[in-house]
Amino acid sequence: MPHAPQIRVPATYMRGGTSKGVFFRLQDLPEAAQVPGEARDKLLLRVIGSPDPYAKQIDGMGGATSSTSKAVILSKSNSADFDVDYLFGQVSIDKAFVDWSGNCGNLTAAVGAFAINNGLIDAARIPENGHCTVRIWQANIQKAIVAHVPITDGAVQETGDFELDGVTFPAAEVAIEFMDPADGEGAMFPTGNVVDRLEVPGVGTLTATMINAGIPTVFVNAADIGYSGTELQPAINEDAKQLAMFETIRAHAAVRMGLIEKVEEAANRQHTPKVAFVAPPASYTASSGKPVNAGDIDLNVRALSMGKLHHAMMGTAAVAIGTAAAVPGTTVNEAAGGGERTSVHFGHPSGTLRVGAEAKLVNGQWSAAKAIMSRSARVLMEGWVRVPGDSF
Repeated sequence: MPHAPQIRVPATYMRGGTSKGVFFRLQDLPEAAQVPGEARDKLLLRVIGSPDPYAKQIDGMGGATSSTSKAVILSKSNSADFDVDYLFGQVSIDKAFVDWSGNCGNLTAAVGAFAINNGLIDAARIPENGHCTVRIWQANIQKAIVAHVPITDGAVQETGDFELDGVTFPAAEVAIEFMDPADGEGAMFPTGNVVDRLEVPGVGTLTATMINAGIPTVFVNAADIGYSGTELQPAINEDAKQLAMFETIRAHAAVRMGLIEKVEEAANRQHTPKVAFVAPPASYTASSGKPVNAGDIDLNVRALSMGKLHHAMMGTAAVAIGTAAAVPGTTVNEAAGGGERTSVHFGHPSGTLRVGAEAKLVNGQWSAAKAIMSRSARVLMEGWVRVPGDSF
């Protein structure tokens, strides 16, 4: 029988923060995939190599982890207030599913560079040297982000001496401002409380902070679920029973946060919410072998993404951590010692990260103006990806 030949689609493979993904200009996608729907999802699944029952993504660009199973679509913004519209897809590894429900804070660091390199930013706005301010509209969560991309001799500077735990090599620093980071249109604390008692069948009643900032996230205390907060990936990812426990917590939190109506729906919303556990500062050895000293951090945080403990920290979850830390009484704030703060330095499996945020009470509800952190980004490969022409 005849088989359709492969087609090629212009694309760039980029690292942003501690994630990697395939970046596309909207106009370069096949016509059927230029609009949301089945064709777009099937195309991205085939590009990444999903669904893969072997969970390896050998026949695609994915790296078989949540951090490396990602796609980004960018287009020049129609709004005078923004330069570029940024759409993020979290591609499931073993299921035929692309989750469009949230942002990727790590890949956000690469959006500005891609936009500049691909003609999506007016040339008059790019300095010869200094920083280009790229105004990004995050289409998944309808939020504004500002990236400050370093420029040298009129081109994006990617090399530098900025070190980011979870990334082996240094690179140029990209400062990112997440404006009004409460995710979606609802309250920053969807239950109306900065801390709740979350009933989880088979687990117990947990003290939890459920917040919409950066990305919907539920924070529980490490001690309440039998952890110290210093765990690395093998301690959790090699324990199917514990992974199932975290998914149960996540599903019940999703219902309490109003993201889904029934816990069974959580399986089709894998990207959000995130589930994380926090603990007071304690010393440990990071996955790289680097010592992390309790005296150098405010607290420890471990977070799961797409059903696995993340190797470092998701950028959007870091925004949630910084914002929650700025609100007295949250589980994150209490683990960091309580009180008022405008930044927090936390430990994660690969090392440490600092994120700044300011929160205030407005008419009885907490709000945050912005959260700030630094990441780095780099082009890994550019050209075309190829997919069978009948795969979407």
